[in-house]
Amino acid sequence: MRWIRAAGRGLLIAAVVLTGYVSAGTGVGTDPAGAAQGDGRGPMTLATAGDLTGYLGPLLEGWNRSHPDEKVTLVELPDSADETRAQLTTGLRSGDGRYDILNMDVAWTSEFAAAGWIAPLEAGRFPFDSFLPPVLDTATYDGKLYAVPYVTNAGMLYYRKDVLDRAGETPPRTWAELERQARTLAPRHGLGGYAGQFLPYEGLTVNATEAVYSAGGTILDDDGRVTVDSPAARTGLGFLARGVRDGWIPREALTYKEEESRQAFQDGRLLFLRNWPYAYAGASGKDSRVAGRFGAVPLPGPDGPGTSVLGGSNLAVSTRARHPESASDLIAYLTSAPVQRKVLTEGALPPVRSELYQDPGLIQRFPYLPALRASVLSAAPRPKSARYEQVSLAVQAVVHDAMAQHQNPGEAVRRLSRELAAVARRG
Repeated sequence: MRWIRAAGRGLLIAAVVLTGYVSAGTGVGTDPAGAAQGDGRGPMTLATAGDLTGYLGPLLEGWNRSHPDEKVTLVELPDSADETRAQLTTGLRSGDGRYDILNMDVAWTSEFAAAGWIAPLEAGRFPFDSFLPPVLDTATYDGKLYAVPYVTNAGMLYYRKDVLDRAGETPPRTWAELERQARTLAPRHGLGGYAGQFLPYEGLTVNATEAVYSAGGTILDDDGRVTVDSPAARTGLGFLARGVRDGWIPREALTYKEEESRQAFQDGRLLFLRNWPYAYAGASGKDSRVAGRFGAVPLPGPDGPGTSVLGGSNLAVSTRARHPESASDLIAYLTSAPVQRKVLTEGALPPVRSELYQDPGLIQRFPYLPALRASVLSAAPRPKSARYEQVSLAVQAVVHDAMAQHQNPGEAVRRLSRELAAVARRG
């Protein structure tokens, strides 16, 4: 599978079968500060990261056959989330109206909404009572709905079940248990202890934020104020930095993104791995050295289950959409129950519809669903900021320095607080 370059940063490529939805009304708001422009109904464009599987375009033909006057054209941008964001923001800043619907990383909602690039939506238009509750928080900014969750994601802890079973151990529920097992069991089997996504890029922001959240801290509060200078943040960064210092996090992991870390686990080189649900399929594949010998559980924290950061993608309507009513209908269609089932069964992507996580047939086919549901229900969004890119860059740089032992966790947290305050002032 090659979903990961997008999935690891939250931007998930829409892989769906379009069946069984009847459109009904508009979901685009009429807020004068951000209302979509256009005359209601007609052709549309859907912008997304590159369709690496090659079947999104053909599947959209299902919508086009049943909506001949509202056809959607797929616009594929690079498969890298960073490059996709760069192309989107360049076009949106210039007033380019090529894109009617944006399939965007959940972390971009606040930034795009604050910039006036996406339109408010009418919450009553969408069946949010059927969604996993935490995903809705990724779609709001300043108390308004600006997007609709399409695919969700949460980090999980992958572990070598065969190694733990032989030692009479169970998967770790706390950091102390993970550290002890990574420090003692892994070397006996020639394995690295624990890895995540620790290269300085968006994946490190996610891993660091999960550590801070799991320890009970925050990076920004709901009003965007900097709150990272706290004992909880020092505890979270200390956990990561100590792992590298003491060797149970391999130094090689400081170069890992999603794919490198997945490959290390799949090749039988790690006891524990933090990664997204997509990694389950690869680790179960015929080329995997750990197929049938691993499991997945929610992330641990200091005193029990930890807190994952929500990943995934949201669908939003551009403020320059030519036909916003059709765009809203297409979003409702893509998040309808039949299509969301196909998001999972055809795309192996985590859907936002809660009932799918309790379907016995789906659980038999995707055994990680109960653990993923628990992870999503306890997950939280990344810090919300109109300058999210600058926030993320600051987190990446500071945390990587701490993990590389260039700064101790206390110094790193104080430095991060200063840098984030500078970002806020510039905003």
